[in-house]
Amino acid sequence: MKRMANEFLFSVKKQFEYYKFLGEACFNQLEENQLFWQYNVDSNAIATIVNHLSGNMKSRWTDFLTSDGEKEWRNRDAEFESILKNKEDLIQQWNEGWDCLFTAIDSINETNFDTKVFIRNQEHSIIDAIHRQLAHYSYHIGQIVFLSKMIKGNDWVSLSIPKGKSSEFNSKKFSKGKHKGHFTDELKK
Repeated sequence: MKRMANEFLFSVKKQFEYYKFLGEACFNQLEENQLFWQYNVDSNAIATIVNHLSGNMKSRWTDFLTSDGEKEWRNRDAEFESILKNKEDLIQQWNEGWDCLFTAIDSINETNFDTKVFIRNQEHSIIDAIHRQLAHYSYHIGQIVFLSKMIKGNDWVSLSIPKGKSSEFNSKKFSKGKHKGHFTDELKK
């Protein structure tokens, strides 16, 4: 059980790091004003999505093992207002959320792995709570990637296997033979 818990925590941490990387790779391709672009008034800008992600992360991961994940101090509705004003604010919010998440993940070990955690008074195993957040964050980071691709158009630099390059990519991967590692190990960070 101890080994399985450690492998799970290692794996989900790598997954969270991957989604953090994807978001940051988008930010690096965009001009500051593009982070605040909205398709229409009912759509969220990338900055708004970042503000929501950060608010959710801070609420869910602060005192993860000891308090409800929906904190009394959280103002979820305000997360969807235009609060962030520049790229510096966006990066700060982004990092504060992720720092909170990784601190919480690092606090989980074999002695507390069976702790039940609550989100809006609903009990979750640590595995379920982590999967819930992983799915939520990947959903929103997918939106960030999609918006970034729309904004950049033909100037977009692919974050995965570029169109028409699958055979080349697979050939390179299979030339290494069977090996261990995580699929994110080769990402440019």
